[in-house]
Amino acid sequence: MKKAWKRKTFLKTVWREMTQNKGAFCVYLILRLLVIVTLIIKLLGQKYEDVLLCLLTLFLLLLPQIVQVTFRVHFPSKLEIVLICFVFAAEILGEVQAFYQRIPHWDAILHTVNGFLCGAAGFSLVEILNNKPNLKFELSPVFMALVAFCFSMTIGVLWEFFEFGMDRIFLLDMQKDTVVQTISSTLLDPSKANIRIVIPDIQSTLVNGKALGIAGYLDIGLIDTMEDLLVNFIGAALFSVLDYYYTAQKGGSFIEDFLIVKKTNRSA
Repeated sequence: MKKAWKRKTFLKTVWREMTQNKGAFCVYLILRLLVIVTLIIKLLGQKYEDVLLCLLTLFLLLLPQIVQVTFRVHFPSKLEIVLICFVFAAEILGEVQAFYQRIPHWDAILHTVNGFLCGAAGFSLVEILNNKPNLKFELSPVFMALVAFCFSMTIGVLWEFFEFGMDRIFLLDMQKDTVVQTISSTLLDPSKANIRIVIPDIQSTLVNGKALGIAGYLDIGLIDTMEDLLVNFIGAALFSVLDYYYTAQKGGSFIEDFLIVKKTNRSA
């Protein structure tokens, strides 16, 4: 009985948190409706993998509110809107609607945004800890920027580890392949003397005697991974520079709209 009461209270708090910001709530409702429509269409089409992605998206759209209630933090409305739009763009548009294949650089755009957002999350964590009244020291702007950058890059690397693991274990192809026309490899050196063998102008590739139907050689994920980390680096570096000036000037920047803050007793 007590557990049921706590669960009911938690759900009420999540709902209250969700409806406090009208703009973010309207965006949430629209995206949730689109996900539900997509789920029904995919269910009728018996595309059960896409159905699971839709169900995952419905949960992820609620995640910002769950985090706010559980850890007693506040997400600014702009950050909340960006987060739920990011989830929709990555899962529904990217995976279900195949924007990763249909829209050039869709993956790169999302990874750049991810680098910026993770930088904001890393900065916010340090800012929350640094603002505790029992702490008697103040961190420098350079240190804060460095922590935000390193936190963002760490999340980016861990995500690539996850993609690699899913591809190796379940053959999901999360690390998208790239067609290249030139390869260079010491593995092809018959003398085993670590001499690189360059094969230029590749026009086709055969596997088990069958042509793959591509105008080149198939790179299985490495280029995609490095491009993802590169654009994550760009997003993280951009936030770190803005973070430095924000900390040095003690506020007064638009990045305040992307920083998570600890709730006070009055705002809880």
